[in-house]
Amino acid sequence: MLGIKRLGLLAALVLVGIAPAAAAQAAAQPSQQDTQYLQAVHQVNLFEIAAGDLAQQKGQNADVKRLGEMFKTDHTQLDQTVQSTAQQLGVTLPNEPTADQQRVADELNNLSGAEFDRAWVTAQLAGHVQAIQATQTEISQGSEQSVIQLAQDALPVLQAHYDELVALAQQLGIPVPQASASGTPSPGGTTTPAPGGTTESPAPGGTTEQPAPGGTTETPAPGNS
Repeated sequence: MLGIKRLGLLAALVLVGIAPAAAAQAAAQPSQQDTQYLQAVHQVNLFEIAAGDLAQQKGQNADVKRLGEMFKTDHTQLDQTVQSTAQQLGVTLPNEPTADQQRVADELNNLSGAEFDRAWVTAQLAGHVQAIQATQTEISQGSEQSVIQLAQDALPVLQAHYDELVALAQQLGIPVPQASASGTPSPGGTTTPAPGGTTESPAPGGTTEQPAPGGTTETPAPGNS
């Protein structure tokens, strides 16, 4: 009987030890916001790397080629951090860009010369607005510090890309997304939509309806380049 009691006590102690460990493991899981941001920004990076290659291959304007090379380099570096962070947190990343992003890439691939340059800049403006907005949302609403830090590091890079695109768009006479009162780019001012799907909910935030950055947005929210 004594042996049975001791076994029962040992089992109880083991269960008591397991419960906090299980709770801690559950608490360590990244939030939906953090998970969606990592997945979305990874898809942005995949798209930007491919779009950078296209700009260098098909661009007629020297600045389009230059920005394509810059974007590919910056997004490749950013994605290394994204993949490392996702691996540490156990987040599975998509293997390819979103359907909208792929469609934009396909459309760009069928263009050439000045027509390609204008479409590429237009698509990049729209995609960067959304990427910046998504990143700002992660900074303000994220809960995992490593993901928030990633977003904080990515934001100035994305903003620098956007600023370069604005300057080039003005040279080429391409409509530029307006900035809100807070300085956040907002797609409300575009009169010519970029190739890619439109979305009503911007960046990956807390809802499952929020798509990954890549297409155009109608409602500003959070933000490649």
